Amino acid sequence: MKISTKGRYALRLMLDLATYNTGEPVSLKDVAKRQQISDKYLEQIIAVLNKAGFVRSIRGAQGGYLLKKDPSEYTVGMILRLTEGNLVPVSCVGEESDECERRASCVTVRIWEKMNDAINGVVDNITLADMLEWQAEISDQYSI
Repeated sequence: MKISTKGRYALRLMLDLATYNTGEPVSLKDVAKRQQISDKYLEQIIAVLNKAGFVRSIRGAQGGYLLKKDPSEYTVGMILRLTEGNLVPVSCVGEESDECERRASCVTVRIWEKMNDAINGVVDNITLADMLEWQAEISDQYSI
């Protein structure tokens, strides 16, 4: 499994909105500049996040986007599943697994299940709030 730019940029976008969460809407153009991502690509991603109710859109000259919930309520898994679909390493594991006639005698399925459990265990236990803390730690390392 490989996370696409859509998933990676969605995480960066959500983190940026959490970082600049002052109560005022955050302009997508500002996010694009800070994150060095095309504003056209961010528009596609924000549409998905908005439709899912992850962000709130404010129209107008001073408009932009705000997180709908506290950063602690968004997990990396939620964001990646929204943009990437499921995160399974192979199609024969997970909730929407394909029926496989070899499953009962397949030794490798255990590997795929362990990988799936490990992936979900990581992404479902890291929140945007955790990422904000990590970002602050990095910033503290570079202060003079």
